[in-house]
Amino acid sequence: MNTKIKCLLLDDELPGLTYLKMLCEQIPELEIIKAFNDPQKLLDEMPKLDFDLCISDIEMPGIDGLTLANLLQDKLVIFTTAYKDYAAEAFDIDAVDYITKPVTKERLEKAVVKVLERYNKSKTSKKFIHLNTDKGKSLLYFDQIQYIKTALSDSRDKEVLLADGTFLVLKNIKFDSLLSQLPKADFCRVNKKEIIAISAVQFFNHNEITLSLHEKKGKPIVLVLSETYRSDFLSKVKI
Repeated sequence: MNTKIKCLLLDDELPGLTYLKMLCEQIPELEIIKAFNDPQKLLDEMPKLDFDLCISDIEMPGIDGLTLANLLQDKLVIFTTAYKDYAAEAFDIDAVDYITKPVTKERLEKAVVKVLERYNKSKTSKKFIHLNTDKGKSLLYFDQIQYIKTALSDSRDKEVLLADGTFLVLKNIKFDSLLSQLPKADFCRVNKKEIIAISAVQFFNHNEITLSLHEKKGKPIVLVLSETYRSDFLSKVKI
């Protein structure tokens, strides 16, 4: 399988966390982004982390794993715990799997198969993502996005041009994070500062892309196609 699931690990006991990390490193479908032994630290850093899955213990001081999972919004969760008592609560919050300790590689691999199934299903069925904007939380529908560029006022923000000609400012988000949430076949980064919807392309050559969109003065929008992203773009527009 080529899909890489970006994963956070959480266990307040360091030996357990170290062992879990060692197991995950043996599963090629998992990419470990960061490991935490404090749930509050995970929550503090969560807004700037790009991840798909959290593998978490349940009984922890301060914030338990069930409470934490409810704060992870639409992220996938696998619970690992020494206790069987929480299984019903875990599945009530739609956890992908519930593994009782000691965790084995074989049992973890079975859970990852479930993660991949749900991850791939959500990617093909989702029609929108929800993101923080200058106007609050917004549902951003894929078929409305024309192109995305770095905001002039703050490079941490991104401006999205929508199909109706309006712009929306996305707050404090990286291009890599955006691309991980957009359908890969339909969107492409073309240079360091811009992502386009393939459907918005009108003309292109080796170095430039002309969109079927116009600036306020009526001129078509022309973007630089950089060498770094050229092969990816050409692979998506070939017939």
